[in-house]
Amino acid sequence: MSERKDFCIECRKECYYSLRKQYVKKLIKDKEYTFEITEAFCEECGMKMDVHGLMDKNIKEIDEQYRKIEGIVSIEDIEKVINIYKIGKAPLSIALGFGEITITRYLMGQVPSKEYSDVIKKVLASPKYMMDKLEENKDKIAETAYKKAYEAAKEMRDLFSVSKKMLNVISYIFEKMEEITPLALQKILYFIQGFNLAIYGKEMVKEECKAWEHGPVFREVYDIFKDFKYNPIEDDRFVIFENTESELDINEKEIIDLVINTFGVYSAKTLERITHSETPWIEARLGYDDGIPSNVLISKNSMKDYFKRIDEKYNIETEDGVRKYIKKILEK
Repeated sequence: MSERKDFCIECRKECYYSLRKQYVKKLIKDKEYTFEITEAFCEECGMKMDVHGLMDKNIKEIDEQYRKIEGIVSIEDIEKVINIYKIGKAPLSIALGFGEITITRYLMGQVPSKEYSDVIKKVLASPKYMMDKLEENKDKIAETAYKKAYEAAKEMRDLFSVSKKMLNVISYIFEKMEEITPLALQKILYFIQGFNLAIYGKEMVKEECKAWEHGPVFREVYDIFKDFKYNPIEDDRFVIFENTESELDINEKEIIDLVINTFGVYSAKTLERITHSETPWIEARLGYDDGIPSNVLISKNSMKDYFKRIDEKYNIETEDGVRKYIKKILEK
């Protein structure tokens, strides 16, 4: 029985109730929509109940579904624009060519027109477009707000210094893992690259990996996330690459899932320890004592050859095989 209780007008007393998803039809601007909402039902008489707070939840559910159906930007994404570009509500409104309080209204729940929604979505997807809008309306915005937002847009644009494939892979990792630190991300990317080279004979990403003191590192990725240091990455900027799974083929996603489901359960320091036990990093670090910086590349051929040997011994195309390999490494 549910632990939830409220007053049932049919039973005329406090009753336990359960929540169920129900479909309702709504007419909006002369167009009929079907929405899935949450409703409460008395566990004694089975009748629908008016539960406190449920109406607000239904309004939110309908709003989110309506926006998705019509391709209208969400409140959450508008907030991300503000956070990503470090700009206030009024300056953002002006920069986009809207009225000064337009963004404030949208954040309070007013649904944007499709035209204005498309502008906001384009800003979220393109730092260059945001820079153009800021430049276009520069004279209408306070200088401090303009400079801060323009610099943030430039930083966003610099994300594209890595390949689109690398960004898609990182975005997919973020989607699959609850949290990840920069150090752990580097190791996960390294294993993804190595496994893809061994299993499919080709690179996953074009970027080169270097043998740094704390293990394999993709320098361009390091530069993007270095400010997070040893903390989990929480980066709204990667909303740009949400829903880009179609740009990764089924084999690529299987490799990423394989690595996340096995190596992804370990701490960053454990992953570092694993890479320090592997031939590609060891050979690239020959001649360098502990603590000595190095920018020597870990060649893709050495990664491919090493993980092919591991595959022949442990069958790393399966999660069980990868786990056996990890266990053997950690027992050393």
